[in-house]
Amino acid sequence: MSLANIWEIITKVIDIGIVWIAFYYILKNIRNNTKMVLIFKGVVLILLVKLLSNLLNLYTVGIILEYCLEWGPLAVIIIFQPEIRGVLESIGRTQLLGRHKILTIDEREKVVYEIMRTIEYFKRNRIGSLIVIEREISLQEYIEPATKIYADLSSDLLETIFFPNGPLHDGGVIIQGDRITAAGAVFKTSMNPSVSKRLGTRHRAALGIAEESDAIALIVSEENGRLSIAVDGELNYNLTLDEFRMLLIEALNPKAEMFYEAENKDSAGEE
Repeated sequence: MSLANIWEIITKVIDIGIVWIAFYYILKNIRNNTKMVLIFKGVVLILLVKLLSNLLNLYTVGIILEYCLEWGPLAVIIIFQPEIRGVLESIGRTQLLGRHKILTIDEREKVVYEIMRTIEYFKRNRIGSLIVIEREISLQEYIEPATKIYADLSSDLLETIFFPNGPLHDGGVIIQGDRITAAGAVFKTSMNPSVSKRLGTRHRAALGIAEESDAIALIVSEENGRLSIAVDGELNYNLTLDEFRMLLIEALNPKAEMFYEAENKDSAGEE
């Protein structure tokens, strides 16, 4: 095999790899965005109807769908411009190495300890709070307009930030690694129609950032002290302290470590 043939194979592999990576990130962001899921379903439905009209020779339906397919992309771009921009921005903000992955096991344990100590205090005293932990997708967009902290994570500092009637109480705290980066952050609220109307702004903001990114959003209700975690586009509502702790630990685990643990469990089961 000549060098020219080898080079041709390599370029084809690179070409296919780039396309698959692009599809992966697009589908990943579509999954976490309710409106983009609806757009995707609508496009698939139109294509299926178009194929059906061709098979059954439905002339009028076919003509209408041809116009839809011809002008549809332009209409989608205009109507859903904010959502499309959000997906592209989230792809651009994705980091190859997430900040949480640099933490050692001891550092992660300290993060969980300090957060749980704070959460227990907030639950007991019914202090409302929203704590967002960055993972692979950068939250720089929300850090920039917020109040910069850049301090080591501690329960005392979190309790001070969320002190009732304080200037930063109503906003969210952003944690990167084992440090508090910003406070008073404002997040976009979720527009998911299936979310209960009884949930307040804090819960909707937590779900919004969990839909837009892979961040972990921790919520304590100011009204009743209930604990919730929004992660991977889902809101886990009214958790016990043990459930809250276990879900937080699981979400903080690096993916490679989670796969390793799963393989170990499978091996133990086979033995």
